[in-house]
This record gives sequence, C-alpha cells and structure tokens, in this order.
Amino acid sequence: MRILLASPRGFCAGVDRAIEIVELALEREAADAKRPVYVRHEIVHNRHVVDGLRDKGAIFIEDPEDAPSESVLIYSAHGVSPAIRERAETQRLRTIDATCPLVTKVHNEVRRMVDEGFEIIMIGHAGHVEVEGTMGQAPASMHLVETVEDVGRLKVMNEGRLGCVTQTTLSVDDTREVMNALANRFPTITLPKRDDICYATQNRQDAVKDLAKQADLVLVVGAPASSNSNRLVEVATRLSVPSYLIQDEHDVDPEWLASIECVGVTAGASTPDVLVQAVLKRLDALTKDGAILDALPEIDEGVRFKLPRELRDS
Repeated sequence: MRILLASPRGFCAGVDRAIEIVELALEREAADAKRPVYVRHEIVHNRHVVDGLRDKGAIFIEDPEDAPSESVLIYSAHGVSPAIRERAETQRLRTIDATCPLVTKVHNEVRRMVDEGFEIIMIGHAGHVEVEGTMGQAPASMHLVETVEDVGRLKVMNEGRLGCVTQTTLSVDDTREVMNALANRFPTITLPKRDDICYATQNRQDAVKDLAKQADLVLVVGAPASSNSNRLVEVATRLSVPSYLIQDEHDVDPEWLASIECVGVTAGASTPDVLVQAVLKRLDALTKDGAILDALPEIDEGVRFKLPRELRDS
C-alpha cells in the first residue's frame, strides 16, 4: 500500500504563534514567583496540544472571573469579544492576546464598517468560538448565515449599506455559494476580499484536492471541534473519495484499508506533526508487506506572525 502525505498540512502560523505565546508565558511566570498562567478557552482546538500545555502548568478556563485578580490570562487563537475583554479588565487580569492576526484583521474590518454605518453579515458556523468573538465586536449590527437558505431568510434594515465577513477557517470554496446568494439578493453588498480568507485553510483544502486525485482513501488527523479539519474531510468526500477524521493513530480502523492501494494523509491546522507520524507508523504496521511512503511536493507557506510586544524579549 502507498501512503501519500499532503503538503501543506498541520500547524499554521497562527497556531504556532499561539502555542509559543503560552509556552513563553509559562516560562516567564515560572521564573517570577511561579505564578499560574490561565488560558481563556482551548488555545487551539486539539486536545493533545491542550493536554501538553496543561501538563506544563497552563490552566484552561472559559470565564475571566475564574482567574484570580492580577493573574495572567491568555486569549486563545480564536479571538474574543470586547465583552470578554471588559470582564477581564474588571477582574484586573494581566492579559496577553494570542488571537490569530488574521482573526484580528476581521475584527478590525467589522469595527471599521460599523463606524461607517454598515450592517454586517457573517458567514460562519453558529456556536464556533471564533464566530462568537467576531459577532461580539458589534452584536447589534451583525447577522450570521451558514447556508444559502439562511440568506433567503435575512431581514436587514438597509440593503444599500451591507458588508460581509467570514469565519477565517472557511475557504473560498466553502463560502462561494453563500457569497453568490448574498450578491444576488443584495447587489451592492461589500463582499470580503480573497485575502480575508485564512491562507492556511485554503492551502490545506487545495492539498486535499491534490490528494484525492491519487488516493483511494483520505485520513484527516484533527480534532472533532476543529472547523478546518472537518472541512478537509468534506473536501475529499465531495470528490467521491472516502474520508475519515481521526484524532490519533488509535482511531485508524483496519477495515478501512481493505482493497486500498493508496491512502492519503493530511492534518488540520491545529494538529501537531507528532500525531501524523504516529498515524504513519500505524498504517505501516497494518500493511502486510510494509507501506511505501510518498509525499506531494513540499510547499513552504512562508508565513510567520510576530509575538505580542510583551513577550518578544523572551
């Protein structure tokens, strides 16, 4: 059996940055009276990453009030609403912002459009923490849609002053039909530019499309709560290639491999490479004569985000 690895796969620049922020904060606070470090929500949606940081001393909470006054609170890569920031300030917490810069860009765009008198339609998944943070930038001026049917049900105050943003873990492909529906119903709506879509989400979906041209089966290593990982499964499935989301090597079902000549392997943007390597070993062990490992051409995404100012010297 041939194993074909996708490229790019796994950690994106925003996830790398968020994890590094927590690790540096833990080091700094350990050297300074061993004060605890709190993180609002999972720093990224992967339990292996979260458990590893918890083992190093990070304490994960949902409410700022659960952290003692004067302690450190890190905002997750998904971003938070102004209401959460205000609650943290009231609690007198020392906050560090690990929000992905691409999410911050969307937040800034929302505030700019609202200041200019626009209502904003957000394309995203209800209940996702990133969506909650973005919608919270201007809750009285925003509408959430997930489907073309949602667009048909929209009720807005001024059709001539409408803007649109998207959840960053969606792709151009994910949003195309909804954007087309918005443009058809509201011809003057200001739609997001292509560079508002997360580069990592789009690149990983493009890589899965390349995998699907050769693979009989696609395995996506990622967490059930990871939006971008779930989208990778959907991309392969839409191309008529069976695909499964697995958290680690223990989720690989040997029955999936029956009559499979080539299995494609990729990983969501919050998945550490150590999990991918464990899956490769598992697949090799399940192959009678040993697997042949191959890979798509390596792609260097060339993206790195700066750390927050308060941690750069660390």
